[in-house]
Amino acid sequence: MDPLLFQQLGLVEKKEYRSMEENNSKTEFNLPGRLGDPDMQLAADPRFDARLFSAMKKLGLLEPEPKAPVTSDSDIEDLINFSNIAEQAWEEENERIYADVMPHPDVDLAQVTIDGVDGNEIEIYIHRPSGSEEILPGVLYLHGGGMVMLSTTGAIYQQWRDELSLAGLVAVGVEFRNAGGRLGPHPFPAGLNDCISALKWMHKNRESLGISGIVVSGESGGGNLSIATCLKAKKEGFLGHIQGIYAQAPIVANAYSQKDPGLMSLYECDGYAGLELGLVAALTRLYDPEQKNTRNPLAWPMYATEELLTDLPPHFVSVNELDPHRDEGIAYVRKLVKAGVMASSRTINGTHHVADMKFRDHVPDIFFETISSIKAFAERVTS
Repeated sequence: MDPLLFQQLGLVEKKEYRSMEENNSKTEFNLPGRLGDPDMQLAADPRFDARLFSAMKKLGLLEPEPKAPVTSDSDIEDLINFSNIAEQAWEEENERIYADVMPHPDVDLAQVTIDGVDGNEIEIYIHRPSGSEEILPGVLYLHGGGMVMLSTTGAIYQQWRDELSLAGLVAVGVEFRNAGGRLGPHPFPAGLNDCISALKWMHKNRESLGISGIVVSGESGGGNLSIATCLKAKKEGFLGHIQGIYAQAPIVANAYSQKDPGLMSLYECDGYAGLELGLVAALTRLYDPEQKNTRNPLAWPMYATEELLTDLPPHFVSVNELDPHRDEGIAYVRKLVKAGVMASSRTINGTHHVADMKFRDHVPDIFFETISSIKAFAERVTS
């Protein structure tokens, strides 16, 4: 409300009001991250959770990464070769973090092979609380890796699905085709098609799986695929298969070689924890080698029109404060809300890209808060 109105009503004494420019003329601001210091490292950022700092230092994960030998303009063959090297490095990092992880004895694990829409076979992994005959919410979990690398059989994802199951969910993992790495090269839309095949299989088998509904969830590249699965379901007429989307740190903007100035975290946190956006741009080029889908919302959901977003099921987006991809997740939620979708988000302070699911033993409160958040969302939208 206009402060002059308060004066006229006699509710405040008359003061001399100054413009914001006048008030701030002598104020110095410390901009966060690399907005204030282009050389800032994650380890030196005062916002970084001290427990994560200690864990990553012990694991040798805080050293600056060497500059990648490829760019988004590199030859596709060079990018494919580098994706194999990068995948191996990330898998070795995960092995260090998850060296002691074993299948949980209170979770029943089943594996089935289904047929994909492209005539391929897809491995499906089903995690359910041991001995439970309850009808539970189902979560179709799509792993991260930028749509380019990693596997749903990795220890990080096996543990994640086990924990979702122990929380009272039926968690289903999908070994979809990647655009690079050892499960590639299969560019867009191969991986998305596999996710669609898994969704249709899960919906068809709701009764035998003992599920009340389906939430599609995933982190990073899996967040992209979760959101894109929903968009494709709407375009192709089976949106009713999905009761909700829960995306963690989704990469949806395709604004990594030419950064969008409206997404400040692309500048603020670029390079944190080895997530250098030039490298992200190079690797995600494999998802669309001929660059024919740079604004296709099924490849990059940020380009979805309001018409496509209208009438989607509820969405929840969880982002990390010190993640270069933070603001694109928040921006996507704003688009959903504008289109009338029930959508909300949260920011996990002090954490970098998907740290909330990677460091259970070091930040258990953050880890299990995310598990609880997914469970609460799934119960709400499937009831």
